[in-house]
Amino acid sequence: MLRSMHERPAVLFGSVFIAFLALSWIVAVAPAFEAQRGSRALANSTSLTAEQQRGLQVYVSEGCPACHTQQVRPLRLDEVWGRASVTQDYARLKPAAWWQGTPGILGSERTGPDLSNIGQRQPSSDWQLIHLYNPRSVSPWSVMPAFPWLFEVVSQPPTNARVVTLPPAFAPPQGKAVATQRALDLVAYLTSLRQTPLTGVGAPPSPSGASDGARQYAANCAACHQATGEGVTATFPPLKGDVAVNDSDPTRHIATVLYGLHGKQIGQIVYPVTMPPFGPTLSDEQVAAIVNFERSSWGNHGAPITPAQVRQVRSAGVQP
Repeated sequence: MLRSMHERPAVLFGSVFIAFLALSWIVAVAPAFEAQRGSRALANSTSLTAEQQRGLQVYVSEGCPACHTQQVRPLRLDEVWGRASVTQDYARLKPAAWWQGTPGILGSERTGPDLSNIGQRQPSSDWQLIHLYNPRSVSPWSVMPAFPWLFEVVSQPPTNARVVTLPPAFAPPQGKAVATQRALDLVAYLTSLRQTPLTGVGAPPSPSGASDGARQYAANCAACHQATGEGVTATFPPLKGDVAVNDSDPTRHIATVLYGLHGKQIGQIVYPVTMPPFGPTLSDEQVAAIVNFERSSWGNHGAPITPAQVRQVRSAGVQP
C-alpha cells in the first residue's frame, strides 16, 4: 500500500530541494545572468589606473560615500550633476583584492554634491587639493570636514613635492602644506570620475536647460570663482569687474573658458593655480551661456555673445 508523502522523508525532502533549486533559478540566478549580460562596460570607458585604484581605497576608507553619492537620478533636479546613471557606468568597478567585496560607492546621502561627473565639472587637481585641506577655503558654507592628515606641513618642501597653494587666511602660519601620496591618489581618483557619453538607441536626451548660463556657471565655475563672482583671495581671480569679462571684444574671455589659463597677471596678482580648459567638455552653446552669464552678472556690462562666436574662436585656436 502506498504511503503518504510525510511518511517518505526522502521523497519529501527531495521534492522540496528540487523546488528550491527551481525557484532560486527563476528568482535569483537567471535574472543575475541577464543583468550581467546587460552590464558590460561602455565602449569608450577605461579602467582605473593603479594610482586611481589606490585613490578609490582612500575614498572609501575616509568615509566619502557617507556624504557623497555616485548615482545621478533621471530627474530634472539632478541634471546639474550629469546625465542619468546607467548600469554600465559601474561595470569596471572591481574589488582591490580577491578576498574583498566591490567598493560601495553609490551612497545614499547627498549631504555633499554627487561625484559621478566631478572630474569633468571640476578637473583642477589644484582645487581638489585645496578643498581637501580645508573645504571652507573655497566653499565658505561647506559642512564637509577637513582632511589635514592627508597633508604634511614642512618648512622646506622637497623639489618634487606637490605644494598646495592655499588662500592666505587658510595657509599654515609656518611652512607650506605638501600633499601626501594618499592625497594625490585620492585626487587622481576624483578627477577620473567622468561619465562616458551615451550614444545610439536608448541614450537619454541632453538635459533640458543645458545651455542655461546660471546652471552651467554653478556646475563648472562657481567652485573657484564663487557664486558672487569675487573669487578667492590670491588663489582664484574675481570675475566681478574683470577687464576681459567687460571688454567689448569677447575673444579673450571666450578663449579663457575654452583653453584655461595659468600664470597670467590679472590686476596686480599673478595667480598660481591653473584654470583647466572647458573646451573639450562643453559645447559652443554651453560656453556661450557661461560667458553671457559672467558678462551680465555682478555689475558686469560686457556685450552678449553667440555660439557662432565661440565656434569661431575654437576653430581659430585663439589662446587667451
